[in-house]
Amino acid sequence: MGRNVATIADVCEPAELCDPRRDPASEFHYVDISGIDRTCKAIAEHQTLSGANAPSRARKAIRKGDILVSTVRPNLNAVAMVPACLDGHIASTGFCVLRPDRAVVEPRYLFYRTITPGFVAALTAQVRGASYPAVSDKDVRQVEILLPPLAEQRRIVEILDQADNLRRLRAEADAKADRILPSLFVRMFGDPATNPMQWPVKRISEMCDVVSGATPRTERPEFWGGGIPWATPKDLSELDGWSLDHTARTLTEEGLASCSAAMVPESSVLLSSRAPIGLVAVAGVPMCTNQGFKNLICGPDVDPWYLFGWCKIRTTYLQSLGRGATFKEISKRIVESIELPLPPMQRQHRFRSRLMNLTSIHRARIQSAQRIADLFGVLLGRAFSGSLTASWREAHKNEILQEMEQKASRIAHSDECR
Repeated sequence: MGRNVATIADVCEPAELCDPRRDPASEFHYVDISGIDRTCKAIAEHQTLSGANAPSRARKAIRKGDILVSTVRPNLNAVAMVPACLDGHIASTGFCVLRPDRAVVEPRYLFYRTITPGFVAALTAQVRGASYPAVSDKDVRQVEILLPPLAEQRRIVEILDQADNLRRLRAEADAKADRILPSLFVRMFGDPATNPMQWPVKRISEMCDVVSGATPRTERPEFWGGGIPWATPKDLSELDGWSLDHTARTLTEEGLASCSAAMVPESSVLLSSRAPIGLVAVAGVPMCTNQGFKNLICGPDVDPWYLFGWCKIRTTYLQSLGRGATFKEISKRIVESIELPLPPMQRQHRFRSRLMNLTSIHRARIQSAQRIADLFGVLLGRAFSGSLTASWREAHKNEILQEMEQKASRIAHSDECR
């Protein structure tokens, strides 16, 4: 009942193009793809430009309530709604601008459709180009959307808004919590970039053995699935704490012997040196890693948790050390040459003790965020499969029928006027 399926094109009005260069003296706000916060699904920043300085891609007029969908690398799902402060301004041609027809679709209902895994998968399947993977506006507009009556759409939006608000509050709390470790480090040791406490400075090669990882041949099943943890950067990116105790993939003894990967002991600092640079964790058990790491086996002068903290707050600096044209990587030689302050061991140990007190809180926070994200994903899936408001639909069937009759009447009237 009232569970129509339409294409996004069917529920949107045309969005116009414009050329701000025709009025060189005028100023406008410009939204580019880089200004989208892909986690929050919001416009995080925009530029204020004059018409004379408008880039060639500044061509799409936007209004409050429009939905911007990046057509470049759609797998990244750079999507956002246009807020009131950007009403009447301009976005990049790298966006498909969806302007909801409010007579048939609630704007936030359409927005939520654009962040579902199904929407992302539908666009990813249409991608063209290897170096610049993209889809067309037409591809975006051809994606289907379940279209219940407006009253039910509003109920769905109300439920999803509540879940999304929880997710945002969790993200804000996480952002504040993420500042605890840097704050603790600076309070105990000073800014590591300037070393205001004048601690002695040493190179990593003077404090640690630097060990690279390797990957056995993936087509050899006898190399895989043993009892030896084998870490990749993905393991660190999905870590729910600061210590890595288990990995998604493991090696056999034969697999370890077949390549140049070396086992690193428990408490080694695992530092990703490419794709991406700067992820860091402490090994909770002996393990080996793939070639995307430079692992730091600490000597007696440095506590691994002090070194972990230093790496954690010097991520930008570490990333700046990357070299390479195709992809950036920090070489073993560069890692060994990195210099850092070396406070007394007693103070390093105090830092470790305080960090351990934070570890369980940090892990619980990450797990809570994952539960909220999972809940939101389930609700999204149910919303666009038709099952989220099934009981509500049954309770409101009379008003839904009335709305359907009104829609049919409007359509009939529209046909008569043509």
